[in-house]
Amino acid sequence: MAEAYIVEAVRTAGGKRNGRLAGWHPADMGGAVLDALVARTGIDPAAIEDVILGCVTQAGEQGFAFARNAVLASSLPETVPAVTIDRQCGSSQQAVQFAAQAVMSGTQDVVIAAGAESMSRVPMFSNIALHEKAGIGTGPVSGRIRERYGVAAFSQFSGAEALARKYGLARETLDRFALESHRRAAAATEAGAFEREIVPLAVADGQHRTDEGIRADATLEGIAAVKLLQEGGVISAANASQICDGASAALVVSEAALKRHGLTPLARIVTLAVTAGDPVIMLEEPIAATRRALDKAGMRIGDIDLYEVNEAFASVPLAWLRALDADPDRLNVNGGAIALGHPLGASGTKLLATLVHALKARGLRYGLQTMCEGGGIANVTIVEAL
Repeated sequence: MAEAYIVEAVRTAGGKRNGRLAGWHPADMGGAVLDALVARTGIDPAAIEDVILGCVTQAGEQGFAFARNAVLASSLPETVPAVTIDRQCGSSQQAVQFAAQAVMSGTQDVVIAAGAESMSRVPMFSNIALHEKAGIGTGPVSGRIRERYGVAAFSQFSGAEALARKYGLARETLDRFALESHRRAAAATEAGAFEREIVPLAVADGQHRTDEGIRADATLEGIAAVKLLQEGGVISAANASQICDGASAALVVSEAALKRHGLTPLARIVTLAVTAGDPVIMLEEPIAATRRALDKAGMRIGDIDLYEVNEAFASVPLAWLRALDADPDRLNVNGGAIALGHPLGASGTKLLATLVHALKARGLRYGLQTMCEGGGIANVTIVEAL
């Protein structure tokens, strides 16, 4: 099978809800990271055969062929096609996997995988609420699904609580993890670790180039004082991911394209996996997906130098660590979504950018990326830095 290579991976710095990026139309954010990829790699824009862009809340400004609109908002020629995909929080990670599959199959040689989400301008769940406003239908969970699973709806918040109970994760454990996420993100920012991956965006007072959600002064006492989302539970807004605006993208090419366009790869795709399990607990699936990916690659968890496990809720990476007996010192070394934000459909290529550049900066070889996704699905991507 042909190889797939990552030539470049970039992201915007995260913007808080109604923060510094709220003035950016999401299609324009998407267009900005597409332009950055072209500028940084020197690829001929006309050589790009497709743009696969992840977005979760496809409504309003993120509706109506959103990926195509991102291309039209960029400097790419209008002859470049695009498609919008939704695998919930893993949407742009799935975009990477679709791009890699296109390259590995030999059907395409140059594909951009990307994601964009403005959670300020297109609020989470706003697309689900449309039926209520119109007075039509009963929402995405049908009667057959409710009867099968005995629930009125699936909830990521309930899933996070269930995961914490299953793996014996106390509130203090989650809060300490959240504090460490802020500390690592603050240290990485101070050391300039994100500079290579961030695409600056113009804002009213200059350029937005620093993740807005990092709390360098966070304390355990302050995190512990935040109200729980559920009475008697352990999950709070402080030990869960931050609502975030942002965009990200990666250029995925074949070996032939490397030679034809004189490109130097950052990394090689080692293996891809996607699995699905219980939609009620929902957030546990990265564990099974990781096991499958490692098995496919003929690797063990100890062979992986760095892991990026999306911090949708602190219980997710902590359960993942315990189930796989993984090394916490290799996990989210530059902080995660609790500090840096989780721009839903953009998080997949965002995490990839951080992972690839962290491997290169440390002179390490193998990285693994995974995240929980709505409906009990999870993607895993293993890369080798070159």
